[in-house]
Order: sequence, then structure tokens, then C-alpha cells
Amino acid sequence: MEQKIQTLSFKHCLFFFTFQVVVAFFFFSATFKGKVNPDDIFVTDVPSKPEEPVKIILLWTWPFGFAFPLNQCPSQFDGTGCFFTVNRSLYSEAAAVVLHSRDVCSSKNQLPQMQRPPNQYWIWFTLESPSHNPNTGFMEKLINLTMTYRADSDIFTPYGWLERHDGTENVSIPEKTKLVAWVVSNWNPNSRRVKYYGELKNHLAVDVFGNQRLQLPRDKHIETLSKYKFYLAFENSIHEDYITEKLWHNALASWAVPVVLGPTRANYERFLPPDAFIHVDDFPTAKGLADYLHALDKDDNRYKQHFNWRRSLKPVAPDSWNTHYCKVCKAIKEAPSYRTVPSITNWFK
Repeated sequence: MEQKIQTLSFKHCLFFFTFQVVVAFFFFSATFKGKVNPDDIFVTDVPSKPEEPVKIILLWTWPFGFAFPLNQCPSQFDGTGCFFTVNRSLYSEAAAVVLHSRDVCSSKNQLPQMQRPPNQYWIWFTLESPSHNPNTGFMEKLINLTMTYRADSDIFTPYGWLERHDGTENVSIPEKTKLVAWVVSNWNPNSRRVKYYGELKNHLAVDVFGNQRLQLPRDKHIETLSKYKFYLAFENSIHEDYITEKLWHNALASWAVPVVLGPTRANYERFLPPDAFIHVDDFPTAKGLADYLHALDKDDNRYKQHFNWRRSLKPVAPDSWNTHYCKVCKAIKEAPSYRTVPSITNWFK
């Protein structure tokens, strides 16, 4: 009995000793691990790379006073990393200031008067032709980037363009019940387009919409014009690349064949297939054009040939200022070395 008690006591002592060893092991292990080598911080806890600073793009004015939602760029015009604003208190922090020409052309005092931060881009923006952009002289040596409808601009902002599609879309021409339409707001009897119309109307009936003429509600614009076979896309002035919404929106978006009066046919063909439009210069006289349109009116097969290009291409006519301004973000990120445009007047003719 005594031997059995001694055996149990020995086992209890052995168990207690073993337990103490285990506790001591974990205690010293924890203590050792608690002593962190300072160098380990830089190995196991590398700080993330700081993000690129947001580029502030200041619209000095709303274009023609027309406000629109900012920082809502379409997906094809990535606005990531840019912040658009009209808040002039951010001027000193802005990477770029967009100057809409028609809103600042009356006086140099309409330009920013504060001290200009180093390397801040001033962007000259216009969608109007040189004929309607007065007083560009006082902007000499102030502008860093140009932003216009001209293809040689630093930031190319056309009124429209063509995009390819997969070719599976059907070319479904809307029903045509009328012949020729023309929408005109600025009626200048001395302009080439009004004079040409004066000759054309002697040989061809044209429905004219605009001030003191046929009314065209904005919400019925496309619906109304799509009933016409042809649309007179006559520009208000003749300049290189000046091809406006008259073609892209009024004609092509309405599925009317555009009859164009503007720059040369070769200039139009930089942006459109040859059969996508009819140029007034293709005919020696207005009567020759009228005869051709009458002939197409009587021949559906020939008329439909002016839509063949739509099997692989589709016109895009942006209807928001956003589309134009959003292009600034990418341009600023990829801008060339900082420089100044010597003369807006000499370039924009």
C-alpha cells in the first residue's frame, strides 16, 4: 500500500514538472516573439504607393452659359484621375483652365486675372468657325493647348464621327414620305448657302424649318426629319474641317442623305465614305443637283446605295458638352512638354 502511494506521488510530481516545463516554453516563446526586430517592419508592412494627385480641370465659364453635370464622363472618355469644376476658388490648384472662346472674347478682362501658377495649361476651346470667333488677338502667347473641331487641334473635338459595328445590324431605312428638308436659324441673305438655296428652290421644293418658317419642336426633331429623303447640310461658313451638327445630327442621325455645302469633297471624305453624302460641288449648277435628287427619288435602288456604308459603320453625334470636356482629362495626362501657342489668330483661319 505504501509503495502504491509512493508511485502515485512520483507520477503527480512528474506531471507537475512536465506541466511547468510546457508553460515555461510557451512563456519564453511568447516573450521572444514579442521582441520585434525593427527591420521586420519594412519587410512585412510595406506602405502602399501613394496615389497620383487628382488633376483639377477648371471650366472658366459654362459654354454659352449652359450648365451640365460634371464628372460624368462617358465610358470611352476615361475621366479617372481628374476633377472637373467651375469653382474659381480652385484656380491656383488647377492643372488646366478651359477657356470657351465665345465667352471670353469680348475683353481680356474676361480671362483669369489672378497670378498664373507655373505650368498651368490654358486651353482654348471653340466649336465655332473662324468667321464667328472674334478678338482672338489678345490671347496671343497665352494658350498652351487648342481644343476645336479641327483635326490638327491638340484636343480634337468634332461634331460627330463614325464607329465600326460588327456588320450584323440591318440597314433599315425609315419610311420616306417627303423629299428635301432644311433647318436654318441664322438667315443671312449674303451667305453662300442662302444664295445657293435661292437658285435651288427654282428647281426643287424644299421644306425650310426655322425662325418665321416651318416650326420644328425639339422633341420631334429626329422624327420629323427622318421622313425626308434628303437634308441640306449647308454650313454657315466655309472652313477646313468645319462639318457640324447639320450633317451629323440633322441628316445622318435622321437617316436622311446629306446634301452638303461646306469645305471640299476631299475634306468631307477624311471623315465619311464618298457615298455617304452628296456635295453641291459635284454639279456645275443648282439645277444639276436638283435633277439628280429628282432622279434618285424615282429610283429606290440608286437611292439606297447612299446607305451601303451603314452595313459596317454607324454615325455618332454627341448631344452633351460633357463629351467634349471629358477629352481634356486624357489630353492633360498625355500632354506634350509645356509650351505656348504663338498665335491663335494665325493658326485658326
